Amino acid sequence: MHFGRAAGRLYAAQQSVSRDIRRLERDLGVHLFTRSTRAVGLTPAGERLLPRARRLLALHDELVADASAQRRPLLVDINNPGATAGTVLNEARRMAPEAELMARFHGGLTASAEEILAHRLDVAFGRVAGLEPRVRSWLRQVPVRLEPLGLMLVEDHPLAACERIALPALAGRHRVDAMMGSPETAEWTDLGRRLLAERGIGMAPPRTRPTGAEEMALYIRRHRDPVLVSMQLPPVPGTVVRPLVDPVPLSLVSMVFDSALRHPGLDALLRAAEKLAAAEDWMHRPAGAWLPAEDAALLPE
Repeated sequence: MHFGRAAGRLYAAQQSVSRDIRRLERDLGVHLFTRSTRAVGLTPAGERLLPRARRLLALHDELVADASAQRRPLLVDINNPGATAGTVLNEARRMAPEAELMARFHGGLTASAEEILAHRLDVAFGRVAGLEPRVRSWLRQVPVRLEPLGLMLVEDHPLAACERIALPALAGRHRVDAMMGSPETAEWTDLGRRLLAERGIGMAPPRTRPTGAEEMALYIRRHRDPVLVSMQLPPVPGTVVRPLVDPVPLSLVSMVFDSALRHPGLDALLRAAEKLAAAEDWMHRPAGAWLPAEDAALLPE
């Protein structure tokens, strides 16, 4: 509602904007604006045109994004090659060999979601419920798998001899590392905090998050606290992973991407995830399993 500010946003002269609007009004045969020395407003015809014009501009932007996306690889953060994301990526490559899918091994959905919003990353996997509402509102999430949780332990840890570890047995005896010191995995720390706080289990202090299997092996030998992990995590040398029970805690892993993204590689990932989830019963929720209400609300009905 200000011709000067509109011209500034368009990097154009105000006279040019005024001229183009007059031409548009002449072509349409209606007045779109009311003008005075103090204010600019929309006529009824302008009010009717505005939402349709916005839809046309949005469609234009979508077409441009769609066309440019087809010509480049799809960048996917899979965290660990042997985890759920890596399995989906491998299946997508097998199903659609013509689609160029490029893996990135970084991990941490909190950080990856910001990279998606900045258009430096296309797809990531992780726990959506732990993201900020501002971030979630711009992203599309597709549930892929309910992963049981366990504890990673050094081989000589007293709990390593157990086939499974009951959550009540940890209260007052052991503290658990949920990577509280890593802002990149805040969604994972939030899940761990909820699980442990409900059962009176202490959390290990904030520490720098290790990257890669070798660094993880050094980290866990140095600090010795059990580390909360997905049971799908690939093996780490010198460690064992034991499932948690009573109840079985779950983490909902979703595929996350910009809702405007169009790419044949994304289509392949979605088909692969759907196929694997059906074949491997990835969305199975054991009776009595623990899952935060925020995560459960994201499950398909």
